[in-house]
Amino acid sequence: MRKSASEDKSKRVSNRKPTVGTAPQSTFFIVGIGASAGGLEALEQFLGNVPAKSGLAYVIVQHLDPDRKGILAEILQRKTQMRVFRVKDRTKVQPDCVYVIPPNKEMSILHGVLHLFDLVEPRWMRLPIDNFFRFLAQDRKERCIGIILSGMGSDGALGLKAIKENGGLVAVQEPASARFDGMPRSAVNTGLADLVAPVEQLPMKIIDFLHHALAVPQSAAPLGETDRSDLEKIILLLRDHCGHDFSQYKTSLLKRRIERRMGIHLIDKTSNYIQLLRLNPAELSLLFKELLVGVSSFFRDTAAWEQLAEKALPALLDNYPQGQDLRAWVSGCSTGEEAYSLAMVFKEALERRSAGGGVSSRCRSSPPTRTRMRSPRPVAVNTRRRS
Repeated sequence: MRKSASEDKSKRVSNRKPTVGTAPQSTFFIVGIGASAGGLEALEQFLGNVPAKSGLAYVIVQHLDPDRKGILAEILQRKTQMRVFRVKDRTKVQPDCVYVIPPNKEMSILHGVLHLFDLVEPRWMRLPIDNFFRFLAQDRKERCIGIILSGMGSDGALGLKAIKENGGLVAVQEPASARFDGMPRSAVNTGLADLVAPVEQLPMKIIDFLHHALAVPQSAAPLGETDRSDLEKIILLLRDHCGHDFSQYKTSLLKRRIERRMGIHLIDKTSNYIQLLRLNPAELSLLFKELLVGVSSFFRDTAAWEQLAEKALPALLDNYPQGQDLRAWVSGCSTGEEAYSLAMVFKEALERRSAGGGVSSRCRSSPPTRTRMRSPRPVAVNTRRRS
């Protein structure tokens, strides 16, 4: 009996071997897509609207039944002209291809190469979308995109934060259009979504945004009079709407985040964006959240922390009068990771000196910070936070 064309196509998918090897950091964007219940229909609609030559790579993390053989790659191949691969360990990601996680695996990415891990957590604790989004954000920085489609629960919401912090784009299926709106609604509620739309509209909205963003020339030159005036107008509108003064923020950060919001709306001129802000208070709120995206992490800028721990602190303690208080201040520490990092460095330095017969390691706790902070290990020293 002659096989149908669709059966032949599915067989070609399952037998095709993806490129395996070590990939250098490249310039194309990688799109991470998270889905769960109702995700198959959403994935079919999404991929059915992606051009065959978008220049992007798509990596799908779907909640799969661990007891069944995965055939998601074969099913999706029928909906797209792009090549669809079931991921194997050390699969090199290429543009205009789709990669599907296999059952019973966790996935990460290093230098554009996908790595598979055996599952170690109980099933109810697994967050494969969050985990992959974090790895993707670390690996591709601003050249990554996180998308959340239909599903129950909240997997992916934390991973979107990592993508946003690294300058990536966040897109979410409109919850009302999803068969199960738990994951999309959780993603929207984070306030991090750049694009929220029905799933069939997301591909072209993302591509239009990227075309617009890449067409904007990046310049480190000082702002001209017109640009400075436009920036100050936006700062005034934000202060009036939100009560927060951004005039002391880095100009480069303000400019970059404003251009990002302009790109979402495909606006070329800052003056036109100012008009949008005046007519649409909701956009002011979104810009405000964009500017407040935290970039804190424990021991960020490793070289600086090593310099402090190995040279600056020992030299300071060598000449510090016995019995006097030594206070450490962290200004503008966002969610507090820097304050706890400094506390740990001080505590360990004092413990080393105490063991060697130096300065006493008795530490007094200053008043608690106003920001809730969690430390990966208990500390006896608190640092003050000045906001």
